[in-house]
Amino acid sequence: MPHPEKPTASDEPLLVRLRELKDGTGLSLAALAARTPYSKSAWHRYLTGAQRPPRAAVEALTRLARVDPDAVLALWEATEHTDDRPSPASTPDGIGPRRSGGRRWLPLCVLALAGATAVVGAVAAHDRSGSPGAPVVMAVPHCHSPSCRGELPDATACARDARTTSTVTDPAYTVRLRYSPACGAAWSEVRVRSPHAREVSVRAGRDVLSTTYPADDTTGYTSPMLTVGSPRGVEACAEVAEQLACTGMDVQDPDEG
Repeated sequence: MPHPEKPTASDEPLLVRLRELKDGTGLSLAALAARTPYSKSAWHRYLTGAQRPPRAAVEALTRLARVDPDAVLALWEATEHTDDRPSPASTPDGIGPRRSGGRRWLPLCVLALAGATAVVGAVAAHDRSGSPGAPVVMAVPHCHSPSCRGELPDATACARDARTTSTVTDPAYTVRLRYSPACGAAWSEVRVRSPHAREVSVRAGRDVLSTTYPADDTTGYTSPMLTVGSPRGVEACAEVAEQLACTGMDVQDPDEG
């Protein structure tokens, strides 16, 4: 039987490694969906090669599999570079953005240039102000507004400029509503006093996003991000040890501070 000239999507190193990690967790697709911000159907697409997984999904899977994420993320970045090869939708010079799985992926060189521009801008602003001390360099968020929905704040750099706009404290944990003006997104953050399984959610009206972390997961403590123009009317909740705590919705808008 003749071999194909190039490997199919299901044979790519990233997909092979992701399936190995999934098998290593012993979790079904439904269980993965319950423990991450991504649905069962989304995980099916990611693990079959039908859709390129977001970076946060790869990080979430490595966390559940208890492996070092660096090697897996290197495969993810290599796949991103491959996905950015020129296509019929590209600009004539071959560096235009390409759509993959319904999302727009930018070439690595464009992202690097954006990051360098942000650094130079921050340093220049510091020099003009003449204020003492080291310049403050803000990380460039990896998403904004609708593209942030369902992503995790740490993986997208949205946590860098986030502010706590409402808090509720319980003897077992503290729940905070966090809002990033740069990303136009809000999420719930819970800090537990001792190991507990926890469900963390964020709500704006009927729009709710949530995720569940097992008791032995010491790194997961935020909900997925919800796209909002303001933290007003947004509620952060966490259920720990069968106790539910939610922040109030009458919050201080950072834009008014």
